[in-house]
Amino acid sequence: MTRRFVVAVFAILLASPFGFGQTASPTPGKGKQQKQHDDKSSSNSTANDDDDKPKKEKRGSWIFAPIPIVSPTFGSGLIMAVGYVFKLNPKDELSPPSTIGGAAAFTSSGSRAGIFGGRLYFSENKYQTSFAVGKGRANYDFFGIGRIPGSEGISTEIKQSGSFIFGEFMRNFGKRIFVGPRYQYRKLTVHLGGEPTPGGFEIPAIDLVSTTAAIGFHVQRDLRDSVFYPRKGTLMDFKADFFAKPLGSNRDYQTYSLTYSGFRSIGPKRVLAYNAKGCSVSDTAPFFDLCFFGASSVLRGYTGGEFQDRRLLAGQVEYRQELRYRLGFVAFAGIGGIAPSWDKFRLDKIMPSAGAGIRFKLDKTNHINYRADFGFGRAGYTISLGVTEAF
Repeated sequence: MTRRFVVAVFAILLASPFGFGQTASPTPGKGKQQKQHDDKSSSNSTANDDDDKPKKEKRGSWIFAPIPIVSPTFGSGLIMAVGYVFKLNPKDELSPPSTIGGAAAFTSSGSRAGIFGGRLYFSENKYQTSFAVGKGRANYDFFGIGRIPGSEGISTEIKQSGSFIFGEFMRNFGKRIFVGPRYQYRKLTVHLGGEPTPGGFEIPAIDLVSTTAAIGFHVQRDLRDSVFYPRKGTLMDFKADFFAKPLGSNRDYQTYSLTYSGFRSIGPKRVLAYNAKGCSVSDTAPFFDLCFFGASSVLRGYTGGEFQDRRLLAGQVEYRQELRYRLGFVAFAGIGGIAPSWDKFRLDKIMPSAGAGIRFKLDKTNHINYRADFGFGRAGYTISLGVTEAF
């Protein structure tokens, strides 16, 4: 399964049932003295007073999330997701809850996929690990590399199928900074969905049947007060993957991404959020691993498969307002661009984005929202649905 299909179909999913948890503790191991103090204080209370005894907490909880798909690229369909949120060690008060889950996706274009994965936290938030396995096929339109916004697009129908495995292990080095290695392996087949389009994209022979394998690393600093609905703090993620023939890949190339998000409370029920993203891939990267708009939360309003290149820059802001009856409202705007290299960004390729959305609070305790966003850009509009905020 290609990164493009994984991101486009499962980005919402991986950000919600696989991502449940609290923020990282700044100092693993800290808090034991507080716990001992609390234990001593509790010993002074009346042991036989049943009214003061806390209720037994559940070990975990199930999350069910049917997510409709409305995409010009993949067609209409549905993602059925289920996740289980739990504590690996109920006595560990510092580690966030761990999550395991799975999902199946079906669309009118014939795309099908299944995925199983999880994210585990343990040893008083000193370590965290993520894993995922999946298999599927994707049918979509590809508009080539480096298309200029506003120009007439020539699309080629692409059919891809394959499977993948992914794993990551990170250690907390203090101050909420996690660092660790990551690995991914994919077996892919690609072919045209019909007759070649005159002037359209031609699939390189090396990508018709391919294997990609990479070792990389991930650096993260999370200062948010919540992973579900942050009202203050920042989040920084840097990821680098090195695909190499000695690892089993049929290409040698690298991919890099840097994301920074910030959150500021401007009232009891109002939050201003902002996000910036940069992406870079080497010249030898295959077309399905390029930097691209139209998936996840990178400039809502653009269809996946229309705009991609070897460099990407984007920034956006979002206003979030809580309303009555579990409802909420957001308004967002952003700007970005793609280019073959950092010195080739052009004004006529700037891509603005704007839109608005509604929220429905699925979980009042953790403030987990179901979201529906309408975004528009220079090439049209999109409707995106999912669980948790866009960033």
